[in-house]
Amino acid sequence: MLKFTDIKQVYFLGIGGIGMSALARYFASQGITVSGYDRTATELTAQLETEGIVVHYDDNPSLLPANLDVSNSLIVYTPAVPVTHAELNALIDRGFSIHKRAEVLGIICNSRRTIAVAGTHGKTSVSTMTAHILKTSTLGCSAFLGGISKNYQTNLLLDSTSSEWIVAEADEFDRSFLHLLPELAVITSMDADHLDIYGSHEKVIESFRLFAGNIKEGGSLVLKKGLPIGHDLSSKYKLYSYSITETADFCAENIELKDGYYQFDLKTPEFRIEKLVLNYPGLLNVENSVAAVALAILAGASTEAIREALATYSGVKRRFDIHLNNESFVLIDDYAHHPAELRATIQSVRDIYRHRTLTGVFQPHLYSRTKDFATDFAASLDLLDQIVLLNIYPARELPIEGVSSELIFNQIKNKNKIICTRAELPALARAFKPGIVIMMGAGDIDNLVEPVKEQLLKYEDR
Repeated sequence: MLKFTDIKQVYFLGIGGIGMSALARYFASQGITVSGYDRTATELTAQLETEGIVVHYDDNPSLLPANLDVSNSLIVYTPAVPVTHAELNALIDRGFSIHKRAEVLGIICNSRRTIAVAGTHGKTSVSTMTAHILKTSTLGCSAFLGGISKNYQTNLLLDSTSSEWIVAEADEFDRSFLHLLPELAVITSMDADHLDIYGSHEKVIESFRLFAGNIKEGGSLVLKKGLPIGHDLSSKYKLYSYSITETADFCAENIELKDGYYQFDLKTPEFRIEKLVLNYPGLLNVENSVAAVALAILAGASTEAIREALATYSGVKRRFDIHLNNESFVLIDDYAHHPAELRATIQSVRDIYRHRTLTGVFQPHLYSRTKDFATDFAASLDLLDQIVLLNIYPARELPIEGVSSELIFNQIKNKNKIICTRAELPALARAFKPGIVIMMGAGDIDNLVEPVKEQLLKYEDR
């Protein structure tokens, strides 16, 4: 790869992805010319364009920047870009080295004191909370986040205090996180996922063990209690556990729900912090906050900064994101796309909004994930009172014969269920019963939040 000091221009294939766009913003902040391609125009790509980054949406080699030069231009791509992509192949034919997002992120992070947040779910919330605590403290940090922080309205945080620390979301997809060499790390979960890449749950766990092995000598790993990571590397780094349900090195105690938010005491290996208040709903976010606080304490954050940061934490877009809250409806948008995530999100909503009708709209993400977990998806969705299932969002995949949302639908025991298209959903929302509506999925279901909200707001006029 080019030395960073030699880079004059960076071109991104798949610039609209959450991880890719953070890198694009980083290079732009360094005064480097940034441009890119994406398949679809989105709110995020529109924001990149307002920041001076040129984006186009046709796979057309003639649209590549005219001044791209092998000697000073970095090409970054996401594995979601197919091998048949015309621009990708044109760049290869012209002699450019093509680098994965994870490789470039690793080079940036590994020159700093890195805090890496890994897990098949929870990592975006934990990394965003960790970054917010460090930003609130005197330590400061930069951060590459897997979502848009609502405190800062971006997925890239840049330090203004010459901080040593950088927080990075460590993505297990395509084994991307193995490019990171963190000083501090957390693993929140190791559920079976991305089996199209890994083949088996055992291979997923093996990859997380390799990630743990990348922690620098003398560093620390914070592990959700009970995860089977093994202790064979514990002489290399310090190993800590965390939990909200049982005793651990870092654990929440005396958890109380007050006015929709949680108050709890935090026990650490050295001291206790009493009556912390998390200004964000959901019991799953209490667990996320324990992991984030553990990392912040190990980095050197003060008790006062931790208390202030949790009280001012505004969350992440599409993570338990409340868009409407009136007497008739609460509308929540959430990125949950794995059976365990659905279950955790639905249960958190149940805990807060007891005795209210719970309607869930779910868009399955990927044919392979639907095929692998159809039975588990059905069991999680059965926790709802009313179930609306959308068609599969394919993302990077081609259809798999015999795999559709019907595979999940036919295993749901609740009779109060329906399948509909994206176009049909807003009209269907007119008939939703008053209560809580959760829209879940990692595809483009978030584009339907506003149309559904408009229908729910008309309820009083029915």
